[in-house]
Amino acid sequence: MNFAFTDDQLALAATVREVLAAHCPARAARTERTPAWSRLAEIGLFGLLVPEEHDGLGLGLLDAVLAFEETGRVALPGPVAETAVAAPVLLAGDPGLGKLAAGSLRVSVRIGDQVYSPDADLADLLVVERDGVPYAVRPGRARLTPQSGVDRTRRLFAVDFDAGSGGVSDGVSDGVTRLTAPVAPAVRAVTVAVAAQLVGAARHLLETSVGHALTRRQFGVQIGSFQAVKHLLADVAVAVEFAAPLVYAAAFAVDRELPTAGRDVAAAKAAAGEAAELAARTALQVHGAIGYTEELDLHLWLARVWSLSAAYGGTALHRSRLRAEILGSAGPVRWP
Repeated sequence: MNFAFTDDQLALAATVREVLAAHCPARAARTERTPAWSRLAEIGLFGLLVPEEHDGLGLGLLDAVLAFEETGRVALPGPVAETAVAAPVLLAGDPGLGKLAAGSLRVSVRIGDQVYSPDADLADLLVVERDGVPYAVRPGRARLTPQSGVDRTRRLFAVDFDAGSGGVSDGVSDGVTRLTAPVAPAVRAVTVAVAAQLVGAARHLLETSVGHALTRRQFGVQIGSFQAVKHLLADVAVAVEFAAPLVYAAAFAVDRELPTAGRDVAAAKAAAGEAAELAARTALQVHGAIGYTEELDLHLWLARVWSLSAAYGGTALHRSRLRAEILGSAGPVRWP
């Protein structure tokens, strides 16, 4: 079998990278909550997984995974993965999918292992799972309580609402809707998207650390010439190159609803989280004390890695699921 990405998939990722390079520099991530959102909508990012009958492109997660890696590379703020990946699954068949594809409907979700809703104050629609049932909630019907978090560009909120009778007649245009789509496929898909963002963030941190090691001098030589620094950076490179194929394989499994999808998603999220956390630790070691300062953009990626590593289940949880699946000690991995 040919596991290489197609020219179209590579071209999509390259286009997203160009847009983000032009419209989401680090200064934008510092000051804006949704930089490049309209530009990404123009190139169809938010309609990738939306069916064609709702003005989307009708593609699969594997087609989009490299594009989401690029959003992680720039630490793109906003509920991008939730809007572009989780929402098309959760709102399947709803007329609101047209607005989703156009980028005019931002969605924040709290499903699966999520404790809080990311960027809920920016959302036009909240999807909140309660007792295994997903509800679509308009912001005016929800009570948002800000929560403390390590990433100030990915704000977290507790969401409370009155479900009432649990049903409406006009889709998500009304206040509270009990959704009929199963939650598990959405959890798997958005988990893979976040894992791809972690891989992208890890790649950026590695490139930044290598660049710093080649310019910073101590004892009259570049610190990159020190064997200890070389080993640190090499370990990160190996971890990233091992994690990325697992993420791609998970996207493939989710698209085709393979029996191994739960195991593959757990492996992808665990490996991507570990690689990104290693890249973050190494970046701090290579940069030294300046890495902690607000003046250096590095802190944007450090905070994003720590935030996304915990999103949709941390490394320990996914390692536990993976171990149970491999050993057969608890049956198949269950999602969420």
